Amino acid sequence: MHPSSCDTFVALPPSSEGQRVIFGKNSDRPCDEVQEVVYFPERDYNSEEKVECTYIEIEQVAHTYAVVLSRPAWLWGAEMGANEHQVCIGNEAVWGRENADSEEALLGMDLVRLGLERADTAEKAVDVITELLEKHGQGGSCMEDDSGFTYHNSFLISDRKEAWLLETSGKYWAAERVEGGYRNISNQYGITTKMDKEHSGMREYARSKGWWDGQTEFNFATVYSFLTTARIESAGSRYCEGKKLLEKSNGHITAEAMMDILRDKESGINMEGMFMTTGSMVSVIPTDPALPGVHYFTATPDPERSVFKPFIFVKHAQLLKETTSPSFGADDPVKKKPRFQSKPDRRHPLFVKHELAAAIIESHKDKGQKITECTRQLEKETMRQMEEILTQGIDEPDLWVNLFSSSVEKELSTYSKS
Repeated sequence: MHPSSCDTFVALPPSSEGQRVIFGKNSDRPCDEVQEVVYFPERDYNSEEKVECTYIEIEQVAHTYAVVLSRPAWLWGAEMGANEHQVCIGNEAVWGRENADSEEALLGMDLVRLGLERADTAEKAVDVITELLEKHGQGGSCMEDDSGFTYHNSFLISDRKEAWLLETSGKYWAAERVEGGYRNISNQYGITTKMDKEHSGMREYARSKGWWDGQTEFNFATVYSFLTTARIESAGSRYCEGKKLLEKSNGHITAEAMMDILRDKESGINMEGMFMTTGSMVSVIPTDPALPGVHYFTATPDPERSVFKPFIFVKHAQLLKETTSPSFGADDPVKKKPRFQSKPDRRHPLFVKHELAAAIIESHKDKGQKITECTRQLEKETMRQMEEILTQGIDEPDLWVNLFSSSVEKELSTYSKS
């Protein structure tokens, strides 16, 4: 399987503007797949409780943090998201020398959610994900069908002070700390000789497989990848294009700059075709712990035709009904065995309206231009409002419990008027 999906970015001071961390991801998935944005509040559990992930059940922890997630509507995990401690995680599919396992285990997307629910820093998220990976493994179909589409995972994880790049191959892994500047990942191994954490048996396993001679300097990307390091950097790849776009705004990377990168079609980052960008996320995290983070999600395909809407973690934050897909419970074809015998309609209310608006934009130039202008203006006005919160903080948290949902209502209203 050729790498063909997803780009994740992070910018830390001094690459970002002001004392802020900017995180962004495009989730590129099958074009007919619905991505929902959901919120789960913090919660306490009894000592014997289990958690049912997409395919397997594992031990639950005593307490999970509040999370906001963007996820394919058929599974338990997430493509990307954030938690109340301003940890952000996005994952990427990667392929290498080791075959990806089709046996059902934890999906990389399950590990994204588990990392967010259980870790209050980026480094702790690395520890949570790798411990679960070593214990339960990764595997199972990554699409809502029995095509056997499987992959290993890389993760870009950030918090208020730093970021971590975590790359996996089966149960083996390596992690690199990023303390400043910018970083992006795009379906290829990118950790080379700088490894700040690693699986204790990772080097010996590579040596036993004949991938490393045990003498030369260990380079994770070269040893575990199909590709050489030079190939990873090759011109024309989305990784290279993403790096160029970050460099272009280096020192001045803002939420707006990150949204522009995610909307860029020429680079292939805003993907079109059978695999397309089905959901996008941009987070703005002040390094000052007294200030809230703002997490923007589209919950709809193609960020060029979508509105980034803000979510802030406050006490009593409300569930996000307009971007939550229908639930089918025990009757869901994903839960029944054999799995994937049918595919239900998982479209949420915003997805349905956005689909109609996208069709108008495509077929009626004047009407389409008006819709685009109105939605982009709505986004700009909301972002101006969020800028005040990012600089001054929150005095009355209860005013923001429905922030995301009210932004969705404004978007729906714009479509209805058009």
